[in-house]
Amino acid sequence: MKQAEHIIDQAEVMSQGAFRAIEKRAFINQRRVMQAFREEQVADFHLHGSTGYGYGDSGREVIERLYARLFGGQKSLVRSQFASGTHALACALFGVLRPGDELVVATGEPYDTLHGVIGLGKKGRSSLAAWGVSTGIIPLLDNGDADLPALQRVLSPRTKAVHIQRSRGYSWRPACSLDQIGNIIAAVKDYDKNITCIVDNCYGEFVDILEPGHYGADLTVGSLIKNPGGGMALSGGYIVGRAETVDLAAERLYAPGLTSQVGSSTTFNRGFLQGLFFAPAVVEYALKGAVLLSQAGQIIGLETSPGPSERRGDIIQALKVGSKEELIKFCQAIQRSSPIDSHVTPEPGILPGYSTAVIMAAGTFVLGASSELSADAPIREPYTVYVQGGLSYSHVKLALTEALEVLLG
Repeated sequence: MKQAEHIIDQAEVMSQGAFRAIEKRAFINQRRVMQAFREEQVADFHLHGSTGYGYGDSGREVIERLYARLFGGQKSLVRSQFASGTHALACALFGVLRPGDELVVATGEPYDTLHGVIGLGKKGRSSLAAWGVSTGIIPLLDNGDADLPALQRVLSPRTKAVHIQRSRGYSWRPACSLDQIGNIIAAVKDYDKNITCIVDNCYGEFVDILEPGHYGADLTVGSLIKNPGGGMALSGGYIVGRAETVDLAAERLYAPGLTSQVGSSTTFNRGFLQGLFFAPAVVEYALKGAVLLSQAGQIIGLETSPGPSERRGDIIQALKVGSKEELIKFCQAIQRSSPIDSHVTPEPGILPGYSTAVIMAAGTFVLGASSELSADAPIREPYTVYVQGGLSYSHVKLALTEALEVLLG
């Protein structure tokens, strides 16, 4: 363990410049959140939820005003009824698309769990493809940028929505920067300003000092058990954007005509509010941990993405390891360093929405929460582990020391 500790300490010293930049952005985001809470006059009674239909839920209403302010939208839908980020994305897509329409994915093949929603591979009975919505996917350029000329060539009068995935997912591409997202949106709007641009913002919230809505996104979508939940949200997701499109997504979540006036918050308001307040700090810890892993990985000769000094668009750190066995051992080491289920040994398995076996280490207080430290990987070449999250920097440092020891043999 001493060798791993020495490498982690060395990486920490080398990362101080990157750490300072992360801290500055976190401070700006904390100030943005604090100002929003103050302007909305968040009070103790907002922490308490509603039951039944959820009519007149003032806590839910203030949460949704906060998200609209912070994420650059006219309106938001922030609900515990969203089971995941994929569920929120599905509501957004089915809300704005109709049979005969076309969806264009501007950032290459989307994350695995969205394949079933769109109908890639197997059409399924309930996918967009089954409902008569076609999909075109624009591969990214070799440097990870969107191919804007190819995007504009594909757009047609049938194109009603463009999907932009900010995060890398299970791929070796860099996460999209906000400038890149803005360029994609500008290219789409130059063709037809009525096309709805939907950004999958999962893992990207509070990484920078603005959000996709500030760059023209019609809908920004994410999960509350990732960045914006701050480790406190027990479930849920959000959709922020133009009021009309948010209402269409709400009708898919609930029922036509009900829009966002129903949906009890029960006991979730406190976690949503407290988590949002903590989110800039939690993202700061996650980003510092990602930089530390990237720097330590490079010290021992591994390929990492992003590099330790690169500007980040999400909290995910990818690390190529030598073999399937090392990949599994690395994830198991992260699990042993988790506060929950440290005695459990994760093994690869087939999970809903994934086409290949995946190993997931997530000894988290909220099941599967990526705001907490987790590591996961598809069992396929090149063997790459994806690490994200962390409720405290000290915990991330401790866990990475143990995981690095596994790689050192």
